[in-house]
Amino acid sequence: MAHKIKAPTFPESVADGEIAVWHKQEGEAVARDELLVEIETDKVVMEVVAPEDGVITKIYAGEGDTIESEQLLADLEVGAAASAGSPSAAKAEPAAPVAEAASDSTAEPVLGPAARQLVEEHKLDASQIAGTGKGGRVTKEDVLNHLKNAPKAEAKAKAKAPEPAPAPAAATTPSGERVEKRVPMTRMRARIAQRLLQASQETAMLTTFNEVNMAPVMELRSKYKDQFEKIHNGTRLGFMGFFVKACCEALKRFPEVNASIDGNDVVYHGYQDIGVAVSTDNGLVVPVLRDADFMSLADVEAAIRDLGLKARDNKLSIDDMTGGTFTVTNGGVFGSLMSTPILNPPQTGILGMHKIQERPMAVNGKVEILPMMYLALSYDHRLIDGKTAVQFLVAVKDLIEDPARILLQL
Repeated sequence: MAHKIKAPTFPESVADGEIAVWHKQEGEAVARDELLVEIETDKVVMEVVAPEDGVITKIYAGEGDTIESEQLLADLEVGAAASAGSPSAAKAEPAAPVAEAASDSTAEPVLGPAARQLVEEHKLDASQIAGTGKGGRVTKEDVLNHLKNAPKAEAKAKAKAPEPAPAPAAATTPSGERVEKRVPMTRMRARIAQRLLQASQETAMLTTFNEVNMAPVMELRSKYKDQFEKIHNGTRLGFMGFFVKACCEALKRFPEVNASIDGNDVVYHGYQDIGVAVSTDNGLVVPVLRDADFMSLADVEAAIRDLGLKARDNKLSIDDMTGGTFTVTNGGVFGSLMSTPILNPPQTGILGMHKIQERPMAVNGKVEILPMMYLALSYDHRLIDGKTAVQFLVAVKDLIEDPARILLQL
Protein backbone atom coordinates (compact mmCIF):
# COMPACT_ATOMS: atom_id res chain seq x y z
CA MET A 1 0.00 0.00 0.00
CA ALA A 2 1.41 3.40 -1.03
CA HIS A 3 1.33 6.35 1.37
CA LYS A 4 1.78 9.97 0.30
CA ILE A 5 4.27 11.92 2.45
CA LYS A 6 3.26 15.59 2.47
CA ALA A 7 4.65 18.77 3.98
CA PRO A 8 3.04 19.94 7.23
CA THR A 9 0.25 22.50 7.14
CA PHE A 10 1.93 25.89 7.40
CA PRO A 11 0.20 28.62 9.42
CA GLU A 12 -0.99 31.78 7.69
CA SER A 13 2.15 33.65 8.75
CA VAL A 14 4.38 31.17 6.86
CA ALA A 15 4.06 31.34 3.08
CA ASP A 16 6.42 28.50 2.14
CA GLY A 17 9.43 26.49 3.24
CA GLU A 18 12.65 25.02 1.93
CA ILE A 19 13.89 21.42 2.04
CA ALA A 20 16.91 21.60 4.36
CA VAL A 21 18.02 17.95 4.37
CA TRP A 22 16.68 14.54 3.43
CA HIS A 23 17.66 11.87 5.95
CA LYS A 24 16.39 9.07 3.70
CA GLN A 25 16.78 8.49 -0.02
CA GLU A 26 14.79 6.58 -2.64
CA GLY A 27 14.90 2.84 -2.04
CA GLU A 28 15.79 3.13 1.65
CA ALA A 29 13.78 1.37 4.33
CA VAL A 30 12.31 3.49 7.13
CA ALA A 31 10.74 2.75 10.48
CA ARG A 32 7.62 4.32 11.94
CA ASP A 33 8.30 7.80 13.43
CA GLU A 34 11.80 7.87 11.91
CA LEU A 35 12.91 11.32 10.72
CA LEU A 36 12.61 11.65 6.95
CA VAL A 37 13.16 15.30 6.06
CA GLU A 38 13.71 18.70 7.69
CA ILE A 39 11.91 21.74 6.29
CA GLU A 40 13.29 25.18 7.11
CA THR A 41 10.82 28.07 7.21
CA ASP A 42 11.44 31.70 8.06
CA LYS A 43 10.52 30.96 11.70
CA VAL A 44 11.24 27.34 12.63
CA VAL A 45 12.67 24.07 11.31
CA MET A 46 9.90 21.50 10.86
CA GLU A 47 10.49 17.74 10.91
CA VAL A 48 8.53 15.20 8.87
CA VAL A 49 8.58 11.63 10.17
CA ALA A 50 7.50 8.33 8.65
CA PRO A 51 3.86 7.44 9.43
CA GLU A 52 4.50 3.68 9.00
CA ASP A 53 7.26 1.15 8.37
CA GLY A 54 8.13 0.89 4.70
CA VAL A 55 10.38 1.96 1.84
CA ILE A 56 10.75 5.37 0.18
CA THR A 57 9.92 4.70 -3.48
CA LYS A 58 9.86 8.25 -4.88
CA ILE A 59 11.06 11.70 -3.77
CA TYR A 60 9.41 14.70 -5.45
CA ALA A 61 11.28 17.64 -3.85
CA GLY A 62 15.05 17.73 -3.37
CA GLU A 63 17.22 19.61 -0.92
CA GLY A 64 17.07 23.36 -1.52
CA ASP A 65 13.68 23.21 -3.24
CA THR A 66 10.97 25.64 -2.13
CA ILE A 67 7.74 23.93 -1.13
CA GLU A 68 4.29 25.03 -0.06
CA SER A 69 1.93 23.87 2.66
CA GLU A 70 0.84 20.22 2.30
CA GLN A 71 2.88 19.76 -0.90
CA LEU A 72 3.68 16.17 -1.89
CA LEU A 73 7.21 15.27 -0.83
CA ALA A 74 7.57 11.51 -1.33
CA ASP A 75 5.86 8.15 -1.76
CA LEU A 76 6.15 5.51 0.94
CA GLU A 77 5.44 1.84 0.21
CA VAL A 78 4.00 0.70 3.53
CA GLY A 79 5.31 -2.67 4.76
CA ALA A 80 7.63 -3.08 1.79
CA ALA A 81 10.69 -3.41 4.02
CA ALA A 82 9.20 -6.44 5.74
CA SER A 83 8.12 -8.13 2.51
CA ALA A 84 10.90 -10.04 0.78
CA GLY A 85 8.92 -10.33 -2.46
CA SER A 86 8.06 -6.65 -2.75
CA PRO A 87 9.58 -4.79 -5.74
CA SER A 88 10.36 -1.88 -3.45
CA ALA A 89 12.14 -4.14 -1.01
CA ALA A 90 14.12 -5.62 -3.87
CA LYS A 91 15.09 -2.10 -4.91
CA ALA A 92 16.30 -1.40 -1.40
CA GLU A 93 18.26 -4.69 -1.25
CA PRO A 94 21.90 -4.23 -2.39
CA ALA A 95 23.15 -6.25 -5.35
CA ALA A 96 26.62 -6.61 -3.86
CA PRO A 97 26.89 -6.85 -0.06
CA VAL A 98 30.66 -6.34 -0.14
CA ALA A 99 30.34 -3.19 -2.21
CA GLU A 100 27.66 -1.85 0.12
CA ALA A 101 29.87 -2.41 3.14
CA ALA A 102 32.69 -0.56 1.44
CA SER A 103 30.47 2.35 0.45
CA ASP A 104 28.97 2.60 3.93
CA SER A 105 32.39 3.04 5.45
CA THR A 106 33.07 6.08 3.25
CA ALA A 107 29.52 7.46 3.12
CA GLU A 108 28.98 11.08 4.09
CA PRO A 109 27.51 11.36 7.60
CA VAL A 110 24.04 12.83 8.00
CA LEU A 111 24.14 16.33 9.48
CA GLY A 112 21.35 18.41 10.98
CA PRO A 113 21.12 22.10 9.96
CA ALA A 114 22.78 23.40 13.15
CA ALA A 115 25.53 20.76 12.96
CA ARG A 116 26.15 21.52 9.26
CA GLN A 117 26.51 25.22 10.00
CA LEU A 118 29.13 24.56 12.70
CA VAL A 119 31.04 22.18 10.41
CA GLU A 120 31.15 24.80 7.65
CA GLU A 121 32.14 27.62 10.01
CA HIS A 122 35.06 25.68 11.52
CA LYS A 123 35.99 23.91 8.24
CA LEU A 124 35.78 20.47 9.82
CA ASP A 125 35.89 17.03 8.22
CA ALA A 126 32.41 15.67 8.97
CA SER A 127 33.59 12.09 8.44
CA GLN A 128 35.85 12.44 11.51
CA ILE A 129 32.93 13.30 13.82
CA ALA A 130 31.15 10.45 15.57
CA GLY A 131 27.37 10.81 15.37
CA THR A 132 25.26 9.94 18.42
CA GLY A 133 21.89 10.84 16.92
CA LYS A 134 19.33 8.45 15.54
CA GLY A 135 20.81 6.33 12.76
CA GLY A 136 24.28 7.79 13.36
CA ARG A 137 23.14 11.34 12.67
CA VAL A 138 25.66 14.02 13.67
CA THR A 139 24.04 16.50 16.07
CA LYS A 140 25.11 19.96 17.15
CA GLU A 141 26.35 18.51 20.46
CA ASP A 142 28.54 16.00 18.57
CA VAL A 143 30.24 18.86 16.69
CA LEU A 144 30.73 20.88 19.88
CA ASN A 145 32.24 17.85 21.64
CA HIS A 146 34.54 17.27 18.65
CA LEU A 147 35.69 20.90 18.80
CA LYS A 148 36.29 20.60 22.55
CA ASN A 149 38.41 17.44 22.17
CA ALA A 150 40.21 18.50 18.99
CA PRO A 151 42.96 20.56 20.71
CA LYS A 152 43.79 17.63 23.02
CA ALA A 153 43.99 15.19 20.12
CA GLU A 154 46.09 17.62 18.09
CA ALA A 155 48.50 18.18 20.97
CA LYS A 156 48.81 14.41 21.51
CA ALA A 157 49.50 13.86 17.80
CA LYS A 158 52.15 16.59 17.79
CA ALA A 159 53.84 15.02 20.83
CA LYS A 160 54.14 11.66 19.02
CA ALA A 161 55.09 13.05 15.61
CA PRO A 162 58.79 13.55 14.84
CA GLU A 163 60.06 17.10 14.47
CA PRO A 164 59.70 18.05 10.79
CA ALA A 165 62.72 19.26 8.90
CA PRO A 166 62.81 23.00 8.32
CA ALA A 167 61.37 24.01 4.98
CA PRO A 168 63.60 25.84 2.52
CA ALA A 169 63.17 29.59 2.37
CA ALA A 170 61.91 29.45 -1.22
CA ALA A 171 58.93 27.27 -0.15
CA THR A 172 57.57 29.80 2.35
CA THR A 173 53.89 30.55 1.82
CA PRO A 174 53.32 34.28 1.25
CA SER A 175 51.53 35.98 4.12
CA GLY A 176 48.59 38.36 3.84
CA GLU A 177 46.37 36.01 1.82
CA ARG A 178 42.86 37.49 1.58
CA VAL A 179 40.18 34.81 1.77
CA GLU A 180 36.49 35.38 1.16
CA LYS A 181 33.59 33.01 1.62
CA ARG A 182 30.13 33.53 0.12
CA VAL A 183 27.19 31.56 1.48
CA PRO A 184 23.46 32.14 0.95
CA MET A 185 21.35 33.44 3.84
CA THR A 186 19.17 30.89 5.56
CA ARG A 187 15.46 31.54 5.29
CA MET A 188 15.30 32.38 8.97
CA ARG A 189 18.16 34.89 8.75
CA ALA A 190 16.60 36.49 5.67
CA ARG A 191 13.27 36.80 7.46
CA ILE A 192 14.94 38.32 10.52
CA ALA A 193 16.67 40.88 8.28
CA GLN A 194 13.38 41.71 6.58
CA ARG A 195 11.54 42.25 9.87
CA LEU A 196 14.31 44.39 11.35
CA LEU A 197 14.32 46.57 8.26
CA GLN A 198 10.53 46.78 8.40
CA ALA A 199 10.65 47.86 12.05
CA SER A 200 13.15 50.64 11.34
CA GLN A 201 11.28 51.93 8.29
CA GLU A 202 7.63 51.61 9.35
CA THR A 203 7.72 52.69 13.02
CA ALA A 204 8.59 55.95 14.75
CA MET A 205 10.96 54.21 17.13
CA LEU A 206 12.57 56.02 20.05
CA THR A 207 14.46 54.70 23.08
CA THR A 208 14.46 55.97 26.66
CA PHE A 209 16.94 54.85 29.32
CA ASN A 210 17.11 54.44 33.07
CA GLU A 211 19.20 52.50 35.56
CA VAL A 212 18.17 50.14 38.31
CA ASN A 213 19.84 49.05 41.54
CA MET A 214 19.98 45.25 41.38
CA ALA A 215 21.11 44.77 45.00
CA PRO A 216 17.63 43.95 46.41
CA VAL A 217 16.92 41.29 43.78
CA MET A 218 20.44 39.87 44.07
CA GLU A 219 20.11 39.60 47.86
CA LEU A 220 16.71 37.91 47.52
CA ARG A 221 18.07 35.52 44.92
CA SER A 222 21.16 34.71 46.98
CA LYS A 223 19.04 33.99 50.05
CA TYR A 224 16.44 31.73 48.44
CA LYS A 225 17.99 30.30 45.24
CA ASP A 226 18.92 26.90 46.75
CA GLN A 227 15.55 26.45 48.43
CA PHE A 228 13.76 27.69 45.31
CA GLU A 229 15.56 25.19 43.08
CA LYS A 230 14.87 22.33 45.50
CA ILE A 231 11.15 23.04 45.87
CA HIS A 232 10.52 23.75 42.18
CA ASN A 233 12.14 20.59 40.77
CA GLY A 234 15.43 22.05 39.60
CA THR A 235 14.08 25.34 38.26
CA ARG A 236 16.69 28.01 38.95
CA LEU A 237 15.83 31.46 40.23
CA GLY A 238 17.15 33.96 37.70
CA PHE A 239 16.74 37.66 37.00
CA MET A 240 14.53 37.31 33.92
CA GLY A 241 11.56 36.11 35.97
CA PHE A 242 11.61 39.29 38.09
CA PHE A 243 11.69 41.49 35.00
CA VAL A 244 8.89 39.59 33.27
CA LYS A 245 6.65 39.94 36.33
CA ALA A 246 7.62 43.60 36.76
CA CYS A 247 6.74 44.26 33.11
CA CYS A 248 3.36 42.57 33.54
CA GLU A 249 2.51 44.91 36.43
CA ALA A 250 3.76 47.97 34.55
CA LEU A 251 1.81 46.99 31.41
CA LYS A 252 -1.41 46.92 33.42
CA ARG A 253 -0.79 50.53 34.48
CA PHE A 254 0.20 51.71 30.99
CA PRO A 255 -1.96 49.78 28.49
CA GLU A 256 -0.60 51.77 25.52
CA VAL A 257 2.73 49.98 25.89
CA ASN A 258 0.85 46.66 25.68
CA ALA A 259 -1.13 47.70 22.60
CA SER A 260 -0.49 47.35 18.86
CA ILE A 261 -1.36 49.34 15.76
CA ASP A 262 -3.51 47.72 13.07
CA GLY A 263 -3.96 50.13 10.17
CA ASN A 264 -5.78 53.13 11.60
CA ASP A 265 -6.90 51.20 14.69
CA VAL A 266 -5.25 50.73 18.07
CA VAL A 267 -5.69 47.24 19.53
CA TYR A 268 -5.54 47.23 23.34
CA HIS A 269 -4.75 43.76 24.68
CA GLY A 270 -6.39 42.76 27.94
CA TYR A 271 -3.69 40.18 28.63
CA GLN A 272 0.10 40.13 28.87
CA ASP A 273 1.81 37.73 26.46
CA ILE A 274 5.51 38.40 26.96
CA GLY A 275 8.01 37.49 24.25
CA VAL A 276 11.49 36.52 25.50
CA ALA A 277 14.31 36.96 22.98
CA VAL A 278 16.51 33.85 22.70
CA SER A 279 19.74 33.66 20.71
CA THR A 280 20.30 30.49 18.64
CA ASP A 281 22.82 29.36 16.03
CA ASN A 282 20.27 30.18 13.34
CA GLY A 283 19.44 33.67 14.64
CA LEU A 284 17.37 35.47 17.25
CA VAL A 285 13.95 33.99 17.99
CA VAL A 286 11.23 35.30 20.31
CA PRO A 287 9.11 32.55 21.92
CA VAL A 288 6.11 33.80 23.88
CA LEU A 289 5.03 33.31 27.49
CA ARG A 290 1.24 33.36 27.23
CA ASP A 291 -0.78 34.94 30.06
CA ALA A 292 2.45 35.74 31.89
CA ASP A 293 0.50 37.91 34.35
CA PHE A 294 -1.14 34.75 35.75
CA MET A 295 2.14 32.82 36.02
CA SER A 296 4.12 32.55 39.23
CA LEU A 297 7.80 33.43 39.33
CA ALA A 298 8.63 29.71 39.26
CA ASP A 299 6.32 29.14 36.29
CA VAL A 300 8.01 31.96 34.38
CA GLU A 301 11.51 30.65 35.07
CA ALA A 302 10.53 27.07 34.14
CA ALA A 303 8.84 28.20 30.92
CA ILE A 304 11.86 30.31 29.90
CA ARG A 305 14.17 27.35 30.51
CA ASP A 306 11.99 25.00 28.46
CA LEU A 307 11.66 27.47 25.58
CA GLY A 308 15.41 28.07 25.62
CA LEU A 309 16.10 24.32 25.34
CA LYS A 310 13.57 23.96 22.52
CA ALA A 311 15.16 26.90 20.69
CA ARG A 312 18.63 25.37 21.05
CA ASP A 313 17.42 22.05 19.62
CA ASN A 314 15.32 23.66 16.83
CA LYS A 315 12.16 22.27 18.44
CA LEU A 316 10.16 25.51 18.69
CA SER A 317 6.79 25.37 16.97
CA ILE A 318 4.99 28.16 15.16
CA ASP A 319 2.58 28.42 18.11
CA ASP A 320 5.52 29.00 20.47
CA MET A 321 6.46 32.17 18.56
CA THR A 322 3.08 33.46 17.44
CA GLY A 323 1.59 36.53 19.07
CA GLY A 324 3.15 38.42 21.94
CA THR A 325 2.15 41.88 23.18
CA PHE A 326 5.51 42.98 24.60
CA THR A 327 9.11 41.71 24.44
CA VAL A 328 11.99 41.48 26.93
CA THR A 329 15.54 40.96 25.68
CA ASN A 330 18.70 40.50 27.76
CA GLY A 331 21.88 41.60 26.03
CA GLY A 332 23.64 41.57 29.37
CA VAL A 333 24.29 37.84 29.13
CA PHE A 334 26.72 38.68 26.29
CA GLY A 335 28.30 41.60 28.17
CA SER A 336 26.35 44.49 26.64
CA LEU A 337 26.43 47.56 28.88
CA MET A 338 23.89 49.60 26.91
CA SER A 339 21.95 49.19 23.67
CA THR A 340 18.83 50.32 21.82
CA PRO A 341 16.68 47.22 21.24
CA ILE A 342 14.63 47.22 18.05
CA LEU A 343 10.86 46.74 18.05
CA ASN A 344 9.19 43.45 17.20
CA PRO A 345 6.20 44.58 15.05
CA PRO A 346 3.27 44.87 15.55
CA GLN A 347 4.30 45.31 19.20
CA THR A 348 4.90 48.89 20.30
CA GLY A 349 7.40 48.30 23.13
CA ILE A 350 10.47 46.24 23.98
CA LEU A 351 12.55 46.28 27.18
CA GLY A 352 16.30 45.78 26.98
CA MET A 353 18.21 44.44 30.00
CA HIS A 354 21.97 44.80 30.21
CA LYS A 355 25.08 43.82 32.13
CA ILE A 356 25.13 44.26 35.91
CA GLN A 357 28.12 46.38 36.79
CA GLU A 358 29.26 47.85 40.08
CA ARG A 359 29.36 51.66 40.00
CA PRO A 360 29.75 54.42 42.61
CA MET A 361 26.32 55.89 43.38
CA ALA A 362 25.21 58.73 45.67
CA VAL A 363 22.93 57.33 48.40
CA ASN A 364 21.65 59.74 51.09
CA GLY A 365 24.57 62.05 50.51
CA LYS A 366 27.17 59.24 50.62
CA VAL A 367 28.98 57.37 47.89
CA GLU A 368 28.23 53.63 47.78
CA ILE A 369 29.32 50.95 45.32
CA LEU A 370 26.14 49.32 43.97
CA PRO A 371 25.41 46.67 41.30
CA MET A 372 23.66 48.74 38.65
CA MET A 373 21.98 47.79 35.37
CA TYR A 374 21.04 50.10 32.53
CA LEU A 375 17.51 49.56 31.21
CA ALA A 376 16.35 50.62 27.75
CA LEU A 377 12.78 50.89 26.52
CA SER A 378 12.31 51.22 22.77
CA TYR A 379 8.78 52.30 21.84
CA ASP A 380 6.67 53.34 18.86
CA HIS A 381 6.14 57.09 19.20
CA ARG A 382 3.09 56.90 16.92
CA LEU A 383 1.17 55.43 19.84
CA ILE A 384 3.24 55.96 22.98
CA ASP A 385 4.16 59.46 24.18
CA GLY A 386 7.52 60.11 25.79
CA LYS A 387 5.86 60.75 29.16
CA THR A 388 4.16 57.33 29.11
CA ALA A 389 7.36 55.56 28.08
CA VAL A 390 9.39 57.19 30.86
CA GLN A 391 6.70 56.44 33.48
CA PHE A 392 6.53 52.80 32.34
CA LEU A 393 10.30 52.40 32.68
CA VAL A 394 10.28 54.07 36.10
CA ALA A 395 7.53 51.67 37.20
CA VAL A 396 9.69 48.70 36.18
CA LYS A 397 12.65 50.22 38.01
CA ASP A 398 10.62 50.72 41.21
CA LEU A 399 9.31 47.15 41.12
CA ILE A 400 12.79 45.67 40.66
CA GLU A 401 14.34 47.82 43.39
CA ASP A 402 11.58 46.73 45.80
CA PRO A 403 10.61 43.17 44.73
CA ALA A 404 7.91 42.94 47.41
CA ARG A 405 5.86 45.32 45.26
CA ILE A 406 5.62 42.59 42.58
CA LEU A 407 4.08 40.15 45.06
CA LEU A 408 1.79 42.76 46.58
CA GLN A 409 0.97 44.35 43.20
CA LEU A 410 1.77 47.83 44.52
